[in-house]
Amino acid sequence: MYELPGVFLNDIKATNLAMYDMFESDLKDDYKGLEVMWLHVHAGQALMSVDKEVRSPADTNGMKIRIPNRTGAWVIEALGAAPVAMPVPEVPSALSKKVVDATLLPWEIIPVIKAQEQIDYFIEGNDQTRFGTTTFQVSMNKARWEGLPDDIKKAFRDASGRDWWAKVADAWRGGDDFGIKMATDAGKTHIMLTEEETQGFLDALEPVQQRWIDEVSAKGLDGAGLVSRAKEAIAKNAE
Repeated sequence: MYELPGVFLNDIKATNLAMYDMFESDLKDDYKGLEVMWLHVHAGQALMSVDKEVRSPADTNGMKIRIPNRTGAWVIEALGAAPVAMPVPEVPSALSKKVVDATLLPWEIIPVIKAQEQIDYFIEGNDQTRFGTTTFQVSMNKARWEGLPDDIKKAFRDASGRDWWAKVADAWRGGDDFGIKMATDAGKTHIMLTEEETQGFLDALEPVQQRWIDEVSAKGLDGAGLVSRAKEAIAKNAE
């Protein structure tokens, strides 16, 4: 599956259900050889800044920011910062040594890496808007799946239907709320940008979406159509 970069309203459930609705028509070919149980996103990439308050794209100029994936690097580049790729376990050390000035991560990771001990500013957009997201899959090798008895297949399918894709979102939201509360309880600053400040980031990151469209279109895919259908599906499922 191809990630859709950029800043989007942080509606985890709507995004999961949009992927469910689009799976047969648009996504299935990306999972050949697999039996997909479910797809889901986390609560979205927020910006955790060690010691610099960030309220505009200009504030990120020259910063070194840890990124989660390739499209995350595009986001950071569009903001005038330097992307630094590293797995989550390396983030605490990188923050403490100032190898990076900030990191893109969801709030749920705060207690895991004890981010409240190293981060002063926890930043997200208005109404929980984030700087992109990451897609996860729970799948089984197709050959292994075909070897299962029919009753076991039915049990898997019954336990991973559309309702489950929605419930996974509730789990992510709960973990995210717990994480940011831990940070604020530790006296750290949780910044939710104003609508105007958020729009500044939206404007700065608009070229990132087009960059993705151009890249996948060059491979013969309908990039613009995929983005349009994804947005429509998310809007349809938004609460």
